[in-house]
Amino acid sequence: MSEYDTEKKADGSLSDEPFVQETTEVTTTKFGGMFANIMSMFHGETRGIERIPDEEKTHTSIWGCASMWLSANMVIATFSLGALSYGLFGLDFGTSVLTIIFFNLLGGAPVAFFSIHGAKFGLRQMVLSRYLVGDLAMRIFAIINCVCCVGWGAVNIMSSAQLLHIVNNFALPPWAGCLILVLLTIMVTFFGYNVIHTYEKWSWIPNLACFIAIIARVAMDDVFVAGIPNDDGTFTTWGSGKTFAGDVLSFGGTIFGFAAGWTTYAADYTTYMRPDTSPAKIFFCVWAGLCAPLIFTMVLGAAAVTGIKTNEKYASLYSEYSIGGLVYAILCKDSLHRFGEFLSVLLALSTVCNNIPNMYSIGLGAQAFWSKFAKVPRVVWTIVGNALTLAICIPAYYSFESVMDNFMNLIGYYLAIYDALSLSEHFIYLKGFSGYNIDAYDDKSQLNPGYAGTFAFACGAAGVVLGMDQTWYAGVIATKIGDYGGDIGFELAFSFSFIAYNILRPFERKYFGR
Repeated sequence: MSEYDTEKKADGSLSDEPFVQETTEVTTTKFGGMFANIMSMFHGETRGIERIPDEEKTHTSIWGCASMWLSANMVIATFSLGALSYGLFGLDFGTSVLTIIFFNLLGGAPVAFFSIHGAKFGLRQMVLSRYLVGDLAMRIFAIINCVCCVGWGAVNIMSSAQLLHIVNNFALPPWAGCLILVLLTIMVTFFGYNVIHTYEKWSWIPNLACFIAIIARVAMDDVFVAGIPNDDGTFTTWGSGKTFAGDVLSFGGTIFGFAAGWTTYAADYTTYMRPDTSPAKIFFCVWAGLCAPLIFTMVLGAAAVTGIKTNEKYASLYSEYSIGGLVYAILCKDSLHRFGEFLSVLLALSTVCNNIPNMYSIGLGAQAFWSKFAKVPRVVWTIVGNALTLAICIPAYYSFESVMDNFMNLIGYYLAIYDALSLSEHFIYLKGFSGYNIDAYDDKSQLNPGYAGTFAFACGAAGVVLGMDQTWYAGVIATKIGDYGGDIGFELAFSFSFIAYNILRPFERKYFGR
């Protein structure tokens, strides 16, 4: 009997969720048998990177696709990123809003596009990458993806740990806040696809309530200032010049890295969707479910951080405790008091929603990297990933702003390369979905070998070196943009890798025949 079967509702219709049979096959190892029994008891998922058969693809809820990303992005980490607009880059509110909208729409599009692949083929994103970038290049992206999953988790946890530390008179040390968030993430990701979708379907609601409270309190405090402060006490509402353009590009690159960060695991969350589900519905629902909370929450963060210009309470707490301090100043300090602290705790726990996809997909990335790793159950890699996240986020906690900016940009660089290669292969060489020999997903002799992809990756990395603008390094092209430089790393990464791939890939196909 199949590990999954279709569950019927009372009226005889099919459920829109995969249903795990109680008779899940127990693997031969002692741990594997115990793991399978636990999964069977709670209707959890035991599958790894193997293809999902069509008879097990019973998930039909388009809302489930959208709510997955709605919950994952309506979190404090997104608010924190929006607050970098003025807090780090010194941008006025109007420019920040336009930058947030444009770069989120740009970064969210490939996530929505590759979500279609999961429903059509039942393959995880890294396994699908064997077709898109080649087997050799896929391994490069798989290991980077695992590293980024850990980095995502650490960055997300830091802002929440700040808030948990401040609430209740600093009773909870930062390391304890980090530990709580890691343990909660493990609890949800342990049971896999179905439980994750169920959790994400509803967890956005309390997060939205917290952000509405922030909107109300910022409005009541009357601290919002749309412009950039000048020395004479006036405010410039729209900036201009090369330096200003460089700040916009740097902030935009950070936003792109956050929005596009889900690209390399997009298909992981639609693999149980029915293969005949409308591609257009999947694309626009995922795009809307991703971009709507990103734009809403980042714009709110950009608006809230303007309070540090005119309000001493906001400025002092933000200066000492970064985003956690700002949220505490808005909701608790001379504000909602105990109820504000309750909302702050809820908002801090929202990080779990964002970390769940990272810690689920890290196991799939590890399994795709090497066949021997595929023999280790997904949940083991999830626990290892969370342990590494905990080890990183505690020391990084004390340099939150610079860590977040640098990390988001680094993610944007490698995702730009991945998009350039994948979109080229899909549209130019595979000529759409009909070009995939999906039964050969595990047969290297029939797959794209990945030499062109690896070469193009190196070329894209060269573009990054020329265009990046970080605190620890600035490329020669980036330094030409304004007084402080402007980050165009992801734009050059995409361009260089796209050109290199499309020069070499025809020769690779001619020589290898695949």
